[in-house]
Amino acid sequence: MILVPVKNLENAKQRLASLLDQDTRTELAQAMLHDVLDALSACCSYSEISLVTSDPFVLDLAQAFSFQVIPDATNRSETDAIEMATQLCESRGVESTLVIPADIPLIKPSEVTAVLHAAPEKGSVLVPAADGRGTNAIFRRPAALFPLRFGNDSFKPHLAAARATGNPSVVLSLPGIARISINLRIWLLLRVLPGKPARSILSGSGT
Repeated sequence: MILVPVKNLENAKQRLASLLDQDTRTELAQAMLHDVLDALSACCSYSEISLVTSDPFVLDLAQAFSFQVIPDATNRSETDAIEMATQLCESRGVESTLVIPADIPLIKPSEVTAVLHAAPEKGSVLVPAADGRGTNAIFRRPAALFPLRFGNDSFKPHLAAARATGNPSVVLSLPGIARISINLRIWLLLRVLPGKPARSILSGSGT
């Protein structure tokens, strides 16, 4: 099961508060999520994708894509949402989980396929962020092989936890998944070029 955790977007992207008002930050988060879901829908069955959320916009988007929803009533953190969703998957007999963030609009369908193809029979696949600190995708089989703890410096702890299981752990460098680039210039381009997906702006093809 592919899990995409999405907290309430009304308070999205707080680190951009000095540059953008909340309405604009929410629109940016919505645009980036839409690009992620576009990529997933191009390579995976709708029944294999669940959005972990209770945000009204995201619920509507899940329905539009025919994706599943795992309600996140607490809306506390990505870590809590994925722990809850993983437990649910495990109780349903789901064999594996792949966690994909909602804010990596450069993700490519071929990269998702690469992660799934690299997955061992029992073990994990990790894709670090471009700075090597965060974890931008993580596959586990069995679904709850080890606990996840997301944050700016999650990659090394995740890799250590994966190796501690004694099962194979594969690390992939995938530039579309690895890159999270959010700044004022990007948003201005998005505003100037309405209708352009966020990924086209980030990759430079939208100008």
